[in-house]
Amino acid sequence: ASLSFKHQVDKIILIAGDSDFVPAAKLARTEGIDFVLDSLGADIRNNLSLHIDGRRTCDEKFKFYLNQLFK
Repeated sequence: ASLSFKHQVDKIILIAGDSDFVPAAKLARTEGIDFVLDSLGADIRNNLSLHIDGRRTCDEKFKFYLNQLFK
């Protein structure tokens, strides 16, 4: 959240899905920061989805690298 106040970032990608991060998401968006969520394929709380600018996932890439690592 403090990164938003200092304008040190223009986008935050959160890797989580619980609603504990709603205040941080709201603050970031209020300060004009894009707030993107990667829940790694898990469901997210509705009150969190209201305060994000988009969703993306690195889950498939992560699975690919794990498969390559443990061949």
